Amino acid sequence: MSLLPLPGRRSVLRGSLAASAALTLPATPGPAPAFALSGRPKAGWGVQAGDVTAHSGLVWVRSDRPARMIVETSATEAFRSPRRWHGPLLGANTDFTGTTRLHGLPAGEQIHYRVLLADPDDPRRTGEPVTGTFRTTPPGRRGGVRFLWSGDLAGQGWGINPDLGGYRIYDAMAGLDPDFFLCSGDNIYADGPISATAALPGGGTWRNITTEEKSKVAETLAEFRGNFRYNLLDENLKRFNAQVPSIIQWDDHDVRNNWYPGEVIAASDTRYTEKSVDVLAGRARRAFSEYFPISTLRPGAGEGRVNRVVRHGPLLDVFVLDMRTYRNANSPGRQTADPQGILGAEQLEWLKRELARSRAVWKVIAADMPLGLVVPDTTEGKRNIEAVAQGDPGAPLGRELQIAELLRFIKHRRITGTVWLTADVHHTSAQHYQPSRAAFTDFEPFWEFVSGPLNAGAFPASALDNTFGPERVFVKAPTASNVSPAGGYQFFGEVDIDGDSGELTVRLREQDGTVLFTQVLQPGRVGQ
Repeated sequence: MSLLPLPGRRSVLRGSLAASAALTLPATPGPAPAFALSGRPKAGWGVQAGDVTAHSGLVWVRSDRPARMIVETSATEAFRSPRRWHGPLLGANTDFTGTTRLHGLPAGEQIHYRVLLADPDDPRRTGEPVTGTFRTTPPGRRGGVRFLWSGDLAGQGWGINPDLGGYRIYDAMAGLDPDFFLCSGDNIYADGPISATAALPGGGTWRNITTEEKSKVAETLAEFRGNFRYNLLDENLKRFNAQVPSIIQWDDHDVRNNWYPGEVIAASDTRYTEKSVDVLAGRARRAFSEYFPISTLRPGAGEGRVNRVVRHGPLLDVFVLDMRTYRNANSPGRQTADPQGILGAEQLEWLKRELARSRAVWKVIAADMPLGLVVPDTTEGKRNIEAVAQGDPGAPLGRELQIAELLRFIKHRRITGTVWLTADVHHTSAQHYQPSRAAFTDFEPFWEFVSGPLNAGAFPASALDNTFGPERVFVKAPTASNVSPAGGYQFFGEVDIDGDSGELTVRLREQDGTVLFTQVLQPGRVGQ
């Protein structure tokens, strides 16, 4: 089934891939001191909205110089009698980015917004407004909910290719007119430099738009910031950001491959002069907080937390996990006691508490790593485990113990409507977990759906671990490793919740929107 344009519930914002005109672009159109720039402030990186609820949302922008952020909202694109919001002063301390929280919005309405950047010394001097739109959550079940998810952008050296039209997958996703997009991590590949060209298997050349900050692994704060700016050179992504609000989480490549707290990079890895991963993670977290509108993080400092609940009316709560910040060190995963696990004890208790108090029909657990797929960490030649499953099909060990505790809690508290969504492994699949097939049986059946990458190398399907009894009902993956986006295998997933019946339909889609697999789930059940 090919993707057909849907009747728009929002106006689709137009644009063109200006970046296609040149192979190499400067890292930014700035920043530079205000006295060195003529004219008015510009917002060349577009706008984004994030963590939208019934009555609130965050709006993001980046300026090319110091500026005051002003947001105007309206019920129509005409912006007659707009409501005005005075945002922060954008300066070098946040890399000239800023986020403004909108509150008191009408529920279940299309919100049109425009961002103005004003000269701090002369508020009458404003740049060209940049527009966007989003829908607030309806107060009831009217209209249902439709959202998309995926992850893994600009990985393995496959960046913005002007010959292919850049990140085309975003146009296919925009055509479905979702209420929001859940990005499941690896928003950047801070450890993955992007060269001007790369050889394609079987002949041919892949061309990349390049920047200075993407020429090496990210170590400094400026280099991490440049990694986030790189993706915003793509016009497809900027159009998508202006049309579809996001819920963002992070994963390893937002810092470094397979990282964990306390890790020290081996002296043999000469790419890095900074060997403390904690130092790198602090810089990455700060840049991450500056470049995405996230309700629980403070831009410019990275203070706060990534894990949070984003509520979308009576039909849906999204539980965003952070499986990086609180994990223990990667190991073979054979320990018989592991209270820290992959979530940390405090986050696990937070998740149990929030799941128990949720009254939403569906409780989507947004995990940046899969549960039953074996994801190895072979850094420095060691055979460690990067995710949860450690390849032993028997009783839970290592990080599996924490997941077993969570699954047991969900069963015994009779929490209904849990669905797990993830990315990370660079293929798409659907796994059904069933206690009758499992070594650990004290849980109710559930589904885990995997999607991605958005624009990165594709890899063969991961092995399954039978501890929680997964059955791979569907998979599409290449047989070779690191297949470029030119070879296909780029994926996103769709979740559609019907407002009348409450049924939840998952569709796994290819880059052009073609549906590969569909699964319908019924509401009100503890397990299915």
